[in-house]
Amino acid sequence: MQRVLTAQQDKVLRRERELLAELRVQLARLDASEEDLGLLLTGLKQLEELFLLVVVGEFNAGKSAFLNALLGDRYLKEGVTPTTGQINLLRYGEGPEVTQERLESEVVRFYLPVSWLQEVNLVDTPGTNAVIQRHQEITEHFVPRSDLVLFVTSADRPFSESERQFLERIRQWGKKIVIVLNKIDLMEDATDLAQVIDFVRTNARQLLGSDPQIFPVSARLALKAKQAAKLNGGQVNTDPQWALSRFEALENFIRISLDSTERVRLKLGNPLGVAEQLLRSYREIIVNRQTLLREDFQTLDVIDEQLDAYQVDMRRDFRYQRDRVDNVLYAMMERGDSFFDDTLRITRILELINAERMRGEFERVVMADTSREIEQYVGELIDWMVDKDYRQWQAVMEYLNRRVAEHSDRMVGKVGSEFEFNRQKLLASVGRSAREVVDSYDRGAEALKLGREVQRAIIQTAAVEVGALGLGAVLVAVLQTTMLDVTGVLGASAVAALGLYVLPYRRQKIKADLRTRITDLRERLDAAMTRQFNSELQESVQRIKEAIAPYTRFVRVEREKLDLLDGELARLHTELATLNEDVRSLK
Repeated sequence: MQRVLTAQQDKVLRRERELLAELRVQLARLDASEEDLGLLLTGLKQLEELFLLVVVGEFNAGKSAFLNALLGDRYLKEGVTPTTGQINLLRYGEGPEVTQERLESEVVRFYLPVSWLQEVNLVDTPGTNAVIQRHQEITEHFVPRSDLVLFVTSADRPFSESERQFLERIRQWGKKIVIVLNKIDLMEDATDLAQVIDFVRTNARQLLGSDPQIFPVSARLALKAKQAAKLNGGQVNTDPQWALSRFEALENFIRISLDSTERVRLKLGNPLGVAEQLLRSYREIIVNRQTLLREDFQTLDVIDEQLDAYQVDMRRDFRYQRDRVDNVLYAMMERGDSFFDDTLRITRILELINAERMRGEFERVVMADTSREIEQYVGELIDWMVDKDYRQWQAVMEYLNRRVAEHSDRMVGKVGSEFEFNRQKLLASVGRSAREVVDSYDRGAEALKLGREVQRAIIQTAAVEVGALGLGAVLVAVLQTTMLDVTGVLGASAVAALGLYVLPYRRQKIKADLRTRITDLRERLDAAMTRQFNSELQESVQRIKEAIAPYTRFVRVEREKLDLLDGELARLHTELATLNEDVRSLK
């Protein structure tokens, strides 16, 4: 850039540096590629360099011949095959001889004794349609660094398909493009030339969205005129070939129209064009990632809904399982009522005196298979809970596996980005955790563990000691006091005192006591089973939630991060638009 800037230009330059630096930081947070971050860094460095004019075009369009005509001598090789297989940086050299230095394997810097290169650097690139693919790649890599692009096309083959595609890529970088229509000396008459110019203008307008500047020239005639003038010491504008070449208009544009202010505008505008392209690209990446994260949130919502429905279904079905146990106790209560109604009668006084016989009858008629039935139903309840827990893990695993499969090949943004890698890794990890739980699920061990927990809870609430016996032993222990009451009432001394009115009273009391004890037992059993059920249900749900917790955290953190970055990039986009306007209005 020119060494002395106006106060206005200097202010814009400082703002641009700050914007490019901040954009680079924000894009790095989006896992931007090193190549894209490098473009911004290059843009910052180029703000300190001379104006860069890049010449591009197909290898047979006469780029090298055009540059030789522009420079006034045959400095570059010309040929009918792709002779330029490298980037040639053309800079001013103080000595009379042409010197060169290789900067990279495919970049060579030439120092030429051409005075106007003190203000402008020229770049000669390989052909856009070169047979050697690497030639085109280095050309496309270099274009984003340009301040102005001279696109050279041939009058005998204007605006080919490869040229159209290449111009489209240049346009995306927001570059100012000037079209040089070379080899006009091949046209037979002015009418043919006018048609070609119109053809190029129409196609360029459709592609670029505006009328580009077009300079029809004959580089061959222009170079001949310059070489003749140099050899003869005359003026180039007196040579008829110079007029026929129509080269003067192009040189005036480059040397006069591109004055210092215009060069500053283009120089400052170049990195902004690159920044705008990157902003568009990465804001689109944000939108795509946000869409994917919304789908991830829907996945989590579906799992939450599944878990909620699972708990509702489990609680509803648990009532049915619990009622089966209650019904066994209700049936025993009814048998107890019938037993005491049939047994506690004056007519059976002699039988009542035999306490052992009465106890045996009570256990046979009233207790019956109650213990076995309760143990069976509690066991079935435990098996049901274990099976439901297992099936819920299976449902979550299958759903997550489908989710991973649906998006296994869906990449957002740059291939191999950290966002996509972490997301796929967590999805796979959650599915793997669920699969491991399902594969290692030992239903027998889980049922035994749960059964012991239920038994322990019931024993603790009943406040009895039954050792390692089952639930039947608990029931016998709880109901044993009822039989003690019965036999205590029916002792020999008591029988003598019993009358017709006392025995019915005692019968009702014993029946009421039995109901109370069975009701108390049922409530304790219900409470113990309900507590254990709720505890196991919560643990089941919590295990699933803990398994998907890393994925859940990732989705939430990424959404917050993307929302923040989207706001930052939107702000930078607004600042960029303002800065572009300020650059265009520079004086």
